[in-house]
Amino acid sequence: MTKAAMKQIEKLARTHGLEDFKWMDPGTIIPQHWVREKCIFGCPRYGQKACCPPEVPSVAECRAFFGEYRSGLFYHIIKKFGDPKERFQWAREVNKRALALEREVFLSGFYKAFSFTAAPCNLCEQCKSTKRECRNPLVSRPTLEAFGVDVYATARRMGYPIQVVKGFEEETNRFGLLLVE
Repeated sequence: MTKAAMKQIEKLARTHGLEDFKWMDPGTIIPQHWVREKCIFGCPRYGQKACCPPEVPSVAECRAFFGEYRSGLFYHIIKKFGDPKERFQWAREVNKRALALEREVFLSGFYKAFSFTAAPCNLCEQCKSTKRECRNPLVSRPTLEAFGVDVYATARRMGYPIQVVKGFEEETNRFGLLLVE
């Protein structure tokens, strides 16, 4: 990707409220089975969201998917919630901005643009549990975790702070990725 194209995409990212980002080689992302197992055995919503396991590709397929890209805009959002219920509306708005960015980048000629949202898909008030039933299949996107990405290791490798959040009153670091080719 040319420096001019990168600058164009960075400008678009800023217009969509994403200010803190770095370019990365998505081929360096290695999806891990343990991350998927945390979804299966640690998430109370497992099997209830169309953009989460088991409705996403296998870990091996995810690994191959990342290998098809050479450029990715890895972005960071810091948020602290006064009320845990605020996170749902916040996630919806953050995801809408990321999807609007993906669309604009796509329409700018980067036809392989694909976004991983910083929060689980919350476009609908009530999510359908399968991709076949999804009300918004054209814009629903998974998180990096859903694709088996160790976000902690990836963020740290990129120089970002991240730690386990023990409660909703603590500041959280969220990460997303726009793949571009």
